[in-house]
Amino acid sequence: MLVGMLTLCLLRHAKSSWDDASLEDFDRPLAPRGEEAAPRMGAYMAAEGIAPQLILCSPATRARQTLTLVLPKLAGQPSVEFEDGLYLASSSSLFARIRKVRANIACLMLVGHDPGMHGLAVELSGQGRPEDLQRLANKFPTAGLAVLSFKTSQWAQVKAKAGRLVTFTSPRRLS
Repeated sequence: MLVGMLTLCLLRHAKSSWDDASLEDFDRPLAPRGEEAAPRMGAYMAAEGIAPQLILCSPATRARQTLTLVLPKLAGQPSVEFEDGLYLASSSSLFARIRKVRANIACLMLVGHDPGMHGLAVELSGQGRPEDLQRLANKFPTAGLAVLSFKTSQWAQVKAKAGRLVTFTSPRRLS
């Protein structure tokens, strides 16, 4: 990790099931495709050396299950916090939340939902490989991962379009 650099990992929950129409949206579990994809994304993160120190996760069932499948693959011992405000949060709410992260956290991961995650990733991405930026602009698939770096040491100083999109991938791109 470079001094004066922050890394933000945005992980959208894996594919959820719509099989039980009686369930509230909050309680929908992962579909079999999501159960298969989430650990693969975790293994990818580990292979790429992505090691968040803090993970902020939506408390929705599908987000918790995604994190449960990703977490064993990650290096280190990240702190995990489940925050009600991350459930279906807007991009502006997510942006405000990351700006409040403690300064001693150099690598942060959010596990959440669209359209907020997609909007935040697009809003923060100012640089990166043109093909990655274009794919991100088009869609943020389930279990998709966007990793952005910022040339600052303070989350409060993160600004729109100030991030470099280092990685943008999805389970489909890993197969």
